[in-house]
Amino acid sequence: MTEQRRHPRSRGLLVLMLGCVAAFATGIGPRPAGAVWDGVYDLVLYNVAYLPAVALCWLAADRVPRDRLAWRSLSAALLVSTVGNALRTYQAGSDATGTVSPVVDAIALVGYLLLYVTVVSMIRVRVPRFHPSMWLDGVIGALGAGAVGVAFLIGPYLDPAPGRQAVPLMQLGMPATDVLLIAMLFAVGSILGLRLDRTMGLLVPALALMTVGDLLLFSRTVRGTYVDGGPLELTWLASVALVAVAAYLARPAPPPVTEAGIRLSWRLIAVPLVCQLASLVVLMVGWGDQLPIGAAWLATGCTLAAIVRTFTTFGELRAFNEVREQARTDELTGLPNRRVLLEKADQVLAEATAARPAALLLLDLDGFKEVNDSLGHTAGDELLRQIGPRLQPALRPGEVLARLGGDEFAVLLPDISLDQAHDRAERLRALVLRPFPVEDIRLHVGVSIGVATAPVPATTVQELLRCADIAMYAAKGAGEGVHVYAPDPHGGSGDRLRTMEDLRTALDGDELLVHLQPQVSFTDGDVVGVEALVRWQHPVRGLLSPAELLPAAEQAGLLRPLTDKVLDLALTAAAGWWLQHPVPVSVNLSAANVNDVDLPAKVRTALERHGLPAEALTLELVEDTLMADPERGRQVLGELRRLGVRTSIDDYGTGYSSLAYLRHLPADELKLDRTLTRDVAGDDKAAAIVEYTALLAHRLGVRVVAEGIEDAETHTALARLGCDIAQGYAIARPMPVADFRAWLGRPSRPLADASRSTPG
Repeated sequence: MTEQRRHPRSRGLLVLMLGCVAAFATGIGPRPAGAVWDGVYDLVLYNVAYLPAVALCWLAADRVPRDRLAWRSLSAALLVSTVGNALRTYQAGSDATGTVSPVVDAIALVGYLLLYVTVVSMIRVRVPRFHPSMWLDGVIGALGAGAVGVAFLIGPYLDPAPGRQAVPLMQLGMPATDVLLIAMLFAVGSILGLRLDRTMGLLVPALALMTVGDLLLFSRTVRGTYVDGGPLELTWLASVALVAVAAYLARPAPPPVTEAGIRLSWRLIAVPLVCQLASLVVLMVGWGDQLPIGAAWLATGCTLAAIVRTFTTFGELRAFNEVREQARTDELTGLPNRRVLLEKADQVLAEATAARPAALLLLDLDGFKEVNDSLGHTAGDELLRQIGPRLQPALRPGEVLARLGGDEFAVLLPDISLDQAHDRAERLRALVLRPFPVEDIRLHVGVSIGVATAPVPATTVQELLRCADIAMYAAKGAGEGVHVYAPDPHGGSGDRLRTMEDLRTALDGDELLVHLQPQVSFTDGDVVGVEALVRWQHPVRGLLSPAELLPAAEQAGLLRPLTDKVLDLALTAAAGWWLQHPVPVSVNLSAANVNDVDLPAKVRTALERHGLPAEALTLELVEDTLMADPERGRQVLGELRRLGVRTSIDDYGTGYSSLAYLRHLPADELKLDRTLTRDVAGDDKAAAIVEYTALLAHRLGVRVVAEGIEDAETHTALARLGCDIAQGYAIARPMPVADFRAWLGRPSRPLADASRSTPG
């Protein structure tokens, strides 16, 4: 809490309070004689010193809302005490021989009750949730302190000492309230331990000092040794001064104490332990009715609470170990989880050397999605549960098999060479390739394993995981089963994880752009469309193609925002030529976009934002995406067509290759993949397939786009076979937006010589 946020009068109040205490201190011991001076010191200075503290506590309540009740009650307690002190001094007179009415004692009792509210409120705010152990610690502290207080502070006055009368019970009210307050303070210390924040660190000594003054006053009054105006008077003022300082320095309390945030140490158990030992002392000293029975009962209660606390501690430790074990164990398979793997890897890498390297194998099941899709997740879970028992016997002591999530597992191998790690990976792969009995079916699944070693090339755990992950995806892509990571000296495109992270940044910047590939009519050569193909102008690696960009986007879950970005870039480009050349632009949609229920609304908003009509846009969906969820595909295509947006089925010939689903999937266009079109000039069967595909598509009202046209001969053949639109390097290569607009404005656009170009 900064000085500027305190009330501007707070410092003045604190100075005034300390000045009154200092002025009163001048009257300790010899003071000017006369009733007037006694009134100045005892009635005015002494009580006026309380008032600034009352105001500071009230202001602290406004400054620290969470402790508002505590500061308000403490302010009220000081004010009530001030009134009680003034009345007591006035009624007792300058010679302290007057009779004090019971009303004054009642006022003092109200002040103590308000102090109890302060203590309870302070502890309640700092510990919003009490665990059983906290309750028991508080009970031990309160009972232990209460037992000592009753035994040694109140007990001696319950029975008449030789030559002294017994103290009336009414007169024991003040020390009894003090003992209760002491018990509460020890309860606070037992719950929080010796780790009080600044506010509690000042208030606890202040209240303790107050009780010391009260008990000394009571003792001297009973013995007849009390002298008005002595040093004892400063005890209460010192207590109030600590309260004033605490209020002046008060700031928003630290985060509440929770059991998870408390470290087991001597600071936590010190107060309960002292209180328990004190209770045992009370029981030993009181053996044979030497102390009041109340003290014995309190000490006994403290001991019983300590016993219960012991059993509670065992229960909490058992629960803690169970939770800790659960936090370190994969719930489905019972194998260690990622947390354990990382901890063990830290230890292994700390001991690994070039002469005694360590290795990490990253395993990813092939075909696991098909198991879930065909047999259900129950069967998939049963398959995953069998991986551990299948692989564990092949591991040596000290080697760790962990499940990282999904169908991904990892094996940490300390002190193993690269060749040995590769051999171990092949052995584990052979074990996985054996059939698994699941629901009375023998299932076969594949596995791709990436192998990485440390300390070369990986020097940290994260690098080791990254290298193994890259190797695993390389194994999956090449279909080789096991792949050993080898660094790419060119910082290559194989660094999939780094590409994923860079892509997140690129989506928010201006590194992504589109290149445009024209589509022309076979009939007259007019430009009838253009496909937007994403490119990434990477700041380090240069211009990256979709082959390098899209896999990273898919793995990072960024296909949807990437498509949104490409759609915006494509429409921005189309808006630049639409008025002069109404050529629509095509944008590819991913499966993530098809599953986006807001897709039609996003498309409509994007068109409106760029001031384009619906016919300026064609959206392409790949065949496999549509057939993975035909119902959803039909719904999306229908909604887009109702907007007026053209739809196209892309990459026809690479998936189901059937026109039957076109009866149910409304589309305007069918794009033949280059695998169907590249051989039509010299292969009669390929030509027949294309010819009859075009014929059937036309009967269904769908136009046919032929992709991958690389030369004039293929162009001529496809035109003869009935295709409507041509796209490929023979027409034009994908080009930047500015180049496309220049190309579009040319009066003549002959076929390009693409025979020397390799499709990209």
